[in-house]
Amino acid sequence: MDKKYLWDLSHIFKTKSDWEAALKEAEAAIKTISSVAGTLGQSKESFKAGFDAVIAAMQKVELVYLYAMLQKAGDNGSDEYQDMDGRATNLYVAFGAETAFIDPEILAIPPEKLAEFVEYAPVYRHAVDAITRAREHTLDAEREKMLALLGDAAQTPNNCFDMLESVDISFPNVHDENGEEKPLTHATFARYRESENQEVRREAFEVYFGEFKRYINTFAAMYSGNVKFDSYFADVRGFSSACEAALFGSAVPVSVYDSLVSAVHSALPSMRRYLELRKKALGLSELNLYDLYCPMVESVDLKISYEDACQLVKKALAPLGENYAKLLDRAFGEHWIDVYENKGKTTGAFSCGVYGVHPYVLLNFTGTLDDAFTIAHELGHAMHSYFSDEANEYVNSDYKILVAEVASTVNEVLLTKYLLSTETDKRRRAYILNHFLEGFRTTVFRQTLFAEFERKAHEMYKSGVTLTPQALSNVYHELNSLYYEGAINNEIMDIEWARIPHFYNAFYVYQYATGFSSAVAIADSILNSNGAENYLRFLTTGGSDYPLNELRITGVDLTKPDTVERAMKVFAETIDEMEKAL
Repeated sequence: MDKKYLWDLSHIFKTKSDWEAALKEAEAAIKTISSVAGTLGQSKESFKAGFDAVIAAMQKVELVYLYAMLQKAGDNGSDEYQDMDGRATNLYVAFGAETAFIDPEILAIPPEKLAEFVEYAPVYRHAVDAITRAREHTLDAEREKMLALLGDAAQTPNNCFDMLESVDISFPNVHDENGEEKPLTHATFARYRESENQEVRREAFEVYFGEFKRYINTFAAMYSGNVKFDSYFADVRGFSSACEAALFGSAVPVSVYDSLVSAVHSALPSMRRYLELRKKALGLSELNLYDLYCPMVESVDLKISYEDACQLVKKALAPLGENYAKLLDRAFGEHWIDVYENKGKTTGAFSCGVYGVHPYVLLNFTGTLDDAFTIAHELGHAMHSYFSDEANEYVNSDYKILVAEVASTVNEVLLTKYLLSTETDKRRRAYILNHFLEGFRTTVFRQTLFAEFERKAHEMYKSGVTLTPQALSNVYHELNSLYYEGAINNEIMDIEWARIPHFYNAFYVYQYATGFSSAVAIADSILNSNGAENYLRFLTTGGSDYPLNELRITGVDLTKPDTVERAMKVFAETIDEMEKAL
């Protein structure tokens, strides 16, 4: 691989030896934490000194961990990187065990005294508030330590999924539009499912998911194990459900989750309209689930080079100001990004903030317009990390996922609006409208379907149902029938749940749907109501407040149903526009 398309992790540590030295420093810092135990409540000075020592150790541990994680993401098959990642994960577990005393000790300090301590060390105000919020779900120090020590083992289902899905599994060849045999990979599957040739789409889906079906018992066992860990931790901490436990840290009531599902269900008639329009546009007598990803407009050549995609994204994000544009140039020119697919490389795309360095972005770029949108999306995360890190001390820099998915999707919507405002060719314009509609389908409807699947799987386990491959596939089949009524519910799609990596971070995906809905409102404000200033201020808040409060800076309130409902209205209006365009 040409090095200009690889990220440069030497910005974190110049050599492996430097990483090894930093790991030893982190281990030493962890060992000093034991001296903090029992001192947090003695005085405001000891409170601040104790917290300072813990946060300093945490920052060292995180830097060691992120370097190892990013190296492994670039080549999951490397024994060296697997070893580094395992050692770094053990470091995190050791840190968690050593700091297990903090929450119980903070909660033992009388409220008046604690308020005085926080006044003396205001940088820890939000962290302390988060601890006191969780009072009824916090155990004594010994049991907190036991749970922390379980953290490494609890990653086993996720680690197994990564190894099987990213390294061990391989796919037979498939045929392209010319009838020639071509290799099928995770990245090329995304391209083949968009093919104008239905036979290419069908074969790609059947071969790709056929391999997952070969290992379906293993995937079910891994996911079932993850659900069991989720439920165990929720039960031990006294939550009514794993869903409530997952949302609690962000101070998001379960009603927000329920409201999303309800709003999307109300919009399912619009989805049926969209599917009918898609079937008509493609000239099909029946619409299969493998027909959902291909463009509805034929013969639109929107292939794009990586360099051109970067410039397109920069132009689209111009409303966010000159400083934002300069940071984009740094990301493109200073090796923040790992661009192309590589053997053993983690599939998909992600962004990773590294405090005190800069964010990193992993892509698997294949030269499509979708890839340009992925660049915009991941750079939304990256710029969010950059602004948050720049504006906050380390302890308050790490934002929650709920707001993370807003920052990424605002960029996608701005790119869509830019393309629609500059494109004059009717066919290409229809293609872009199609892409926007697919954003709603895949990010709001599909992710809400995923959210329902997670909820049902956890409820099944809690009610005593064994999570067999068939039981999980039955749930997924029912949800596909509900969300895609009017399309043929192909049996091979019943096992799609097995390939979704986000399911190993429970109740995560709903935030894509709320994020997209929020982004539609925020992008409109940026473009039409001078909302860029408020949005940029929102990006600087990091983890200094709870995400729902941070979002209110932009004018979005997710405790009310109107944000998702308004997005569903835009979806319906875009269908109208697409009908006219076609």
